[in-house]
Amino acid sequence: MTTGSSTQGIVIRTRQRWVGDTVELVSSMRFAISLLTLIAIASVIGTVLKQNEPMPNYVNQFGPFWFEVFNKLGLYAVYSAWWFLLIMGFLVLSTSLCIARNAPKMLRDVKSWRDNVREQSLRNFHHKAEWQSGEPPAQAAARLSRQVGARGYKVKLVDKEGGTLLAAKQGAANKWGYIFAHAAIVIICLGGLLDSDLPIRFQQWFYGKEAFAGNGIISQIPERYRLGIGNPTFRGNTLIPEGASSSTAIIPQQDGVMIQDLPFTIQLKRFIIDFYSTGMPKLFASEVVVRDHETGKETEATIKVNEPLIYKNVAIYQSSFEDGGSKLKLVGYPMRGGENSRFDLAGEVNGSTPLTQAAGDYTVEWSGFRPFNVENMNSAGKGAADSGGDARAVNVGKTVNRGIMGDLDKHLGSGAKNAAGKDFKNVGPSIQYKLRDKTGQAREYFNYMQSMQIDGAYVFLAGMREQPDQPFRYLRIPADDNDSVAEWMRLRAALANPALREEAARRYARQAISDSRNATPALREQLQQSAQRGLDIFAGDGKVSGFIAVTRFLEKLPAAEQEKAADIFMKILNGSMWELWQAARAKDGLAPIAGDEAHGRYLQLAINALADSAFYPAPVFLQLSSFQEIKASVLQVTRSPGKKVVYLGCLFLVLGVFAMLYIRERRLWIWIKPQGDGQGSHALLAMSTQRKTLDFEKEFAQMKAGLAPAADSAP
Repeated sequence: MTTGSSTQGIVIRTRQRWVGDTVELVSSMRFAISLLTLIAIASVIGTVLKQNEPMPNYVNQFGPFWFEVFNKLGLYAVYSAWWFLLIMGFLVLSTSLCIARNAPKMLRDVKSWRDNVREQSLRNFHHKAEWQSGEPPAQAAARLSRQVGARGYKVKLVDKEGGTLLAAKQGAANKWGYIFAHAAIVIICLGGLLDSDLPIRFQQWFYGKEAFAGNGIISQIPERYRLGIGNPTFRGNTLIPEGASSSTAIIPQQDGVMIQDLPFTIQLKRFIIDFYSTGMPKLFASEVVVRDHETGKETEATIKVNEPLIYKNVAIYQSSFEDGGSKLKLVGYPMRGGENSRFDLAGEVNGSTPLTQAAGDYTVEWSGFRPFNVENMNSAGKGAADSGGDARAVNVGKTVNRGIMGDLDKHLGSGAKNAAGKDFKNVGPSIQYKLRDKTGQAREYFNYMQSMQIDGAYVFLAGMREQPDQPFRYLRIPADDNDSVAEWMRLRAALANPALREEAARRYARQAISDSRNATPALREQLQQSAQRGLDIFAGDGKVSGFIAVTRFLEKLPAAEQEKAADIFMKILNGSMWELWQAARAKDGLAPIAGDEAHGRYLQLAINALADSAFYPAPVFLQLSSFQEIKASVLQVTRSPGKKVVYLGCLFLVLGVFAMLYIRERRLWIWIKPQGDGQGSHALLAMSTQRKTLDFEKEFAQMKAGLAPAADSAP
């Protein structure tokens, strides 16, 4: 029985010792510093790595392998990752235990006078002084008490065996600084946890809430994907077109979104936006009407950047702006085959339109519209060959070596992206869309509505890219006499028409031989065949066309003859293309084009664009003809009760740091006892402080000089 009790007692003591050691470790400074180090590292990651981006962006940036590794570690949403919340929780626990262990001792020390000190102990202090006085001990104690109290000290007299002890203290509130500073860490962390994803995750764990990964009308999304108006904390966005309203916010999740119901409806009356000369937004604001669901009361307000609307403890911030579904009207031109027929098309931004006019069953997905684009045209005068966007990489004489775009080939939307010069110009509206085929494959296109002057000529820019992370590469379509693409489209269709190519070769041979004195039918036939061959090569075989096809043809010749053959080939091709243009106009019942320098320049640009069109793989070219802009405002809607908690924690932190840095705790003792002859008294002064500074040394010297009898003028 005794043995069992002893064993049980050992087990209990072992458990108590283990619990005590664990509490001591968790509440220790080294453990807290380790947690703060981990939080600092996580904060660096969250700052360097963009958070809560679409997952395809991370795949494109890191590749499939590292994307999965970083995804498992939760680096794409560091501040809501389970391990980050766990670290925050341990920091709260560690700091709370530290406060629980040390605060009572600190508070007792604040109240304590430390009047159990002995005379011999005071003699061991570094800062001490002794003097003799003719005053009786009681009178000396009273005088010293008054003098010390006048210097801001709290004083207590304690009768001791053989004398009187004067105990004084000042700055004891310094201990509150440590308590406030540690409490601030706990309060700020609790506020951060309250405003984190933890409340939403709690609802997912215990109330069956899920992230919605599909598509559908918001009002029809099932309840398990929605968060009620009683949700204590959330941070979501809502996009509202002008004239429309919204009563929900979208909360992004890693595997979808969650719908947050709001206790009110926000209606956007008007969206206001102003720009700098660089094209960057200078001001954007939303004029809204908020209608309360409970009372029906309507409140009008204007929400600006950094000027949110606070309604029912929900803050509504102006976040950004988007297109709200602008109505677009376009003209389409086929880019394949020998037909030159235009068609009309209508679309709506963020919608899609079937493209029945193109073979292959395509769908147009309208992804963007801009009413104007401010571009830096300072470097537009450089040669296109200087651009890094030359898609052909061929060299068949000076005429061939031309780039698709030049300095605008890396267009990213704003002229401010290229700030080397300061020649900013508004180049007009633009549209951005995707052409998706029946297999689901898509390419993205970016077309300007108006022509712009580049390298001294007016051209229409048609951009294309294969992947979202790539820059757009641009096809330059020269503008004709009517500032349109009609003539170039006519020439493109004619080049794809074998009958017109044959007619153009015949016209070229007849025109060239008629001006020659040695004209013979055989020579005319030979020249016609050469022109026909040149047009056929340039038109391509469906796989290779343009100057690449010309280059491959010339590479079959001996190297010594290639340069001369290239000059002859290009002269015949240029003449044949001129006749092809004339034949196409005659076919459409139009008058011939005047053979002047301006039209010669136009033809040269048109030939270059026809060669480049092989790198613009689109069944059609869509040109914006008119539009009705509809703007939309993106508002951030937040409920953050932890904000006030964090503010309280910041207040505690300021008070704590102030108390620790500017309130210096000092302790003073004076041991007063009668002299051996009974005439007068003997005093022993000692002072201490937590931090020995020059100010303390000065104060001790003043205290010693002021309390010693030589400096005492009191009776």
